[in-house]
Amino acid sequence: MKKSDREIMEILEAYDATESAHSAAQLAGVDPKTVRRYVAARDQGRPVTGAGRRPRMVDEHMPKIEEWVERGNGKVRADIVHERLVAMGFTGTERTTRRAVAQVKAAWRAGHQRTYRPWITEPGLWLQF
Repeated sequence: MKKSDREIMEILEAYDATESAHSAAQLAGVDPKTVRRYVAARDQGRPVTGAGRRPRMVDEHMPKIEEWVERGNGKVRADIVHERLVAMGFTGTERTTRRAVAQVKAAWRAGHQRTYRPWITEPGLWLQF
């Protein structure tokens, strides 16, 4: 199970306080091997939280996809985007393009969501003649 950043910090603090993997494991409520793994990663200068996201083929084309989605007000189709990317030299599949376009469209929609403001009347103001 993946540990949260807070749990990892608790494990490392327990190890720093006790200087023993077994004692730190008892304090943090984890296995001693887990403590050793996080301490070794910290001592070697590796990221303690694990590997980051792998680069995708479409990452270098994301600014262009974002531009097309913005210009099309979120209505651009993924197959059209894929055709344009292939013309620009993209070698990925259409499915890869569909995933990227869906991600960009979701971010665009979140930024351009309509705000709902309910109409709150003053009591009795609108019922008077």
